[in-house]
Amino acid sequence: MSQLSVEDEVELQSLLKQLLRSINDRITGAPSTECAEEILLHLEETDKNFHNYEFVKYLRQYVESSLGTVVEEETKSLTKDGQHAIGSGHDTLIHAVTRRTRDSDEYQQMMQTLKNTMILVVESLINKFEEDQMRKEEMHREKQHSQSNSHYSDNCSDSDSSFNQSYAFIRQEHLQALAEKLDSSRPKEVRWEALQALCCAPPSDVLSCESWSSLGRNLCTALTDLDLSDNVLQFIAKSFSSSPLNVTREIYTSLAKSVESSFQSLKLSFPTGSSAVDVNRPEISRLLKQIRLMNDFQKEVTTFWIRHPEKYMEEVIESTFSLLSLHHEHASASPGTEKALEPIHLLALLDIKATWFKKWMHGYYSRTVVIRLLERKYKSLLLCTSQRSGSAQRSVYTGKELEYAFFVHSLCVLGKLLIYANGRKLFPIKVRKRKVPVSVTDLVHRLFQLKKGYNLLFMLSDSLSPSGLAMEVLWKLCERTECAAECLHQTPVIETLLAPVIALLTEQQAKLKSPAATLTLIADVLARIANTDRGLSLFLYEKNLVVALSERTFAAHVIVQFTLRLLDKELSSLSESDLSDTLCGAFIFVCRQIYNTCEGLQVLRPYGLHKAVAAAWKKTSSQSERFPTPVPGAAAGKSTQELQNMLIWEETLLDSLLNFAATPKGLLLLQQTGAINECVSYMFSRFTRKLQVSRCEKFGYGVMVTQVAATAPGVVALHSSGTKALVVELWYVLECGSEDVRVVRPRPTPMDPIDRSCLKSFLSLVNLLSSSQSVWELLGRQPLANKSEYTLREMPTSIPDLIDRLIAVNSDAKINSLFHYEQSHTFGLRLLSVLCCNLDSFLLLESQYNICSILLQNQRENVTEEFIIDGLSVERNHVLVRASVVGGPSERTLPPRALQEGEDPYPWPMFSSDPVPQCYTFWLFNSCPPVTQQDVYPGHDWLASTVFLIMAGDMERSLSLLLNLSSQLTSAFIWPARIHASVHVPVEIAESGIPPIYWCTAHYVEMLLKAEVPLVHSAFRISGFTPSQMCLHWLTQCFWNYLDWTEICHYISTCVVMGPDYQVYMCVAIFKHLQPDILQQTQSQELQVFLKEEPIQGFKVSNYLEFMEGLEHRYRSIVLSDMKTICNPVE
Repeated sequence: MSQLSVEDEVELQSLLKQLLRSINDRITGAPSTECAEEILLHLEETDKNFHNYEFVKYLRQYVESSLGTVVEEETKSLTKDGQHAIGSGHDTLIHAVTRRTRDSDEYQQMMQTLKNTMILVVESLINKFEEDQMRKEEMHREKQHSQSNSHYSDNCSDSDSSFNQSYAFIRQEHLQALAEKLDSSRPKEVRWEALQALCCAPPSDVLSCESWSSLGRNLCTALTDLDLSDNVLQFIAKSFSSSPLNVTREIYTSLAKSVESSFQSLKLSFPTGSSAVDVNRPEISRLLKQIRLMNDFQKEVTTFWIRHPEKYMEEVIESTFSLLSLHHEHASASPGTEKALEPIHLLALLDIKATWFKKWMHGYYSRTVVIRLLERKYKSLLLCTSQRSGSAQRSVYTGKELEYAFFVHSLCVLGKLLIYANGRKLFPIKVRKRKVPVSVTDLVHRLFQLKKGYNLLFMLSDSLSPSGLAMEVLWKLCERTECAAECLHQTPVIETLLAPVIALLTEQQAKLKSPAATLTLIADVLARIANTDRGLSLFLYEKNLVVALSERTFAAHVIVQFTLRLLDKELSSLSESDLSDTLCGAFIFVCRQIYNTCEGLQVLRPYGLHKAVAAAWKKTSSQSERFPTPVPGAAAGKSTQELQNMLIWEETLLDSLLNFAATPKGLLLLQQTGAINECVSYMFSRFTRKLQVSRCEKFGYGVMVTQVAATAPGVVALHSSGTKALVVELWYVLECGSEDVRVVRPRPTPMDPIDRSCLKSFLSLVNLLSSSQSVWELLGRQPLANKSEYTLREMPTSIPDLIDRLIAVNSDAKINSLFHYEQSHTFGLRLLSVLCCNLDSFLLLESQYNICSILLQNQRENVTEEFIIDGLSVERNHVLVRASVVGGPSERTLPPRALQEGEDPYPWPMFSSDPVPQCYTFWLFNSCPPVTQQDVYPGHDWLASTVFLIMAGDMERSLSLLLNLSSQLTSAFIWPARIHASVHVPVEIAESGIPPIYWCTAHYVEMLLKAEVPLVHSAFRISGFTPSQMCLHWLTQCFWNYLDWTEICHYISTCVVMGPDYQVYMCVAIFKHLQPDILQQTQSQELQVFLKEEPIQGFKVSNYLEFMEGLEHRYRSIVLSDMKTICNPVE
């Protein structure tokens, strides 16, 4: 056995130091000495570089040289008679050799020598470390004496300072000695040296030592000493950055108690008013550094305290609240001239927007504890919403600025509490100098007072201005439905908001320091309130505003009256500079949140707001046209800025007009203004760029585009604005694909009839072509190209072009022009299937393009000895049956579009000529009625055909019934062909091409759906489809193909006997009946296609009579009254 020489000891020292440096991060990150030992013991298991360390290589070599001979001899001894003596396994041999080697004298001698040598090496390293430390301290003292009190730098709360030091293990005896040196009875220099040594020791060793209790007390005492405080904070900062919560929470609570004790003993104060407060004063600077370190910990602790017991977190939170509530536990300074300086003042300077509190309230785990402690012990913390002014980040503050920082911090805390239900339960709160406790409504009222102007004495950023802070809190309250309902949707709040508006309307002087800015902020909050169902209901239906001595009115009426006065610039109480376009636009936006709903439009319609906005737009538009065109390169002068402002105002008015199109009746009003083309052009430009409708809208322009496309003037405006863009986009995704995407694998073959990439374009076309009027405007008298040759680069640019290329595929030239013939033709057939669901649309297609003949010819070409069953032939068969057979859900059978498993994948008969096989029809007739050529009505008179069938084909009885019906109000709604261009309707309404069943019936269906079947209403909003489109579809063709014949007769008789308003109630009942299907189809983005193609299964009028009678009881006074004004609907 070889002994280790002195050279070996020196080499071991070097190698051990190298090893410790390599694993320094692991050791310093250990929370305790025991953990550090565990890391070293299991280093081979956890460190992939273990066998590459030079120290490990040295030990391996030493072991081999010491025990190599022993191992060889034992191996030979065990194998001299073969392995059978010890078994047949190699592992068994290894275990036996290992056991005998460890029992040998050579092994025992090697371990004893190695142990003694390593003890000497470690002790030598510790001695050298202590010598180095003493040398450094001596050099540091000399440096301190050479400088005049400059060794206290402001780095005490750098949380990463611990990583700039190298650690070594420290003995318990040394820590005990340091604890004794830190005693307050020792000289300051001794205590300072002890702190220097403590800062160089691993925090985990210090915090786990036996003398930590006395050491901790001495550290807290040192915190109160100006010369020692920074060194203590350095140690605490290192502890925070490298120790677990079970250790750091004790340090944090001790620090909080020390700060609290300092404030109690010092009793600091600051002068009120504009007198300066210097935070660099030694006693204030010391406390500021300590609170800064606490604040750093407060913001970081949320990332890991969930991994520890709740009591640790509760101790941290409670010690914080105890410190911040200090100002309620001692008397304030001299009243009038000075105020007590409190911990929350300094915390507000460091974290003015209360980031620490926002983080504590973010997670449910901590939020529950915070609110529980506030409720039980620290409600006094909520009593700090005094109004003050000004704040900035610097070293000298005025008293007002210090109080304003306190105010901002408190406001941010209260704003965060109000967001949560349990936070609001903390109110009401008793406040000093106030008899009545402060409620949530009172607090919101104070926020509005901040918005109504403020005497700012200082330069503030927008984010710290009183109005900006109040708006930030109010916006957050508006974003949460439950929170807004409790905090904002209250009568006192609305009264407070509209008080200056009412004052201005009644020619009184509103007490506003900045009227335009304040009223604009008020309008912003009003708009956010009106954008919610509860807020809108509050505006429309509650008489909560006093406008005269005893007269009360609705908020919506006050808002629209004020808006009209702003548009006409008829408010004498406001100066000309205050009557800005921005203010007017803000209140129009509030009205917009009201009139873009059916119930809101009912209230605002009598005021003629659409006319006033249209007049203002026309005036602004004509003025902007008179401005000279700016010359490129010329300097921007006053006229250029005026033109830019005018163009912005013109766009604002146009956007406001456009939003009338959000409802069926609003679309009629928009059409009457004469601005529909400009509005739709503006809308389509934003729609194609996928821009948001407004900051209050959750969805894009899809619903509005669909609403506009349902009417003749709307689709004409859309066509002139750019249906070409929709067609080109469809062709691009269907035939071209994305050329700028790198191709790394072949494009997958679509498994669905309509690939997901084309679905959005498909639904856009379905929405655009939903009504027969839109089909007539886009396809009427438009021939198909039917060219003899199509180039591959030739793209369709119109709806007739699409039909020519994708549906009427009747030549090889068209087939060869498609890159993806089957996919593209299937797309066209699916679109045709949806179009054929509207019988008037199908009759137009058939009369102009002979669609059925083309499909039959395609089927004939798909026959060898029998029909070839493929995707296209199956799809064509479905479309042919759908187009050729009329009947309700139990009166016709549509062949499926999918093949079945088994020997016969498609048992349904195909056909290539008329008539349709009898298996597809169960009812009296199996073909559509002939097209009635009328000059005035673009479609078939489905009610006349229905009456003719009811009368069993008796012409005289049918005519008699129709003549009697024509004198009834009901005929205006169930008989579209009769009311079209009727002399009983104003000329402008008749010429608009918008039928009463759209602007009246469908309008009220949407209004009642929102109130009675809200889930269905929301589903339509999400899908970009509108209930009014389906109502127009169903009612125009008298529910043919959707209800069985019996239910169609019940529909007509119910409307005639019970009143025309039952048409509205029946549509609502059908939507209620379809609710489960509608919700399911919305999730799969197939709502439009489902409602168009599927009959209304299982609906019986008799089952919903009671429901319809309930609707009559609640809404007849509104619905029927409006139906009676059909002769003069605009006024």
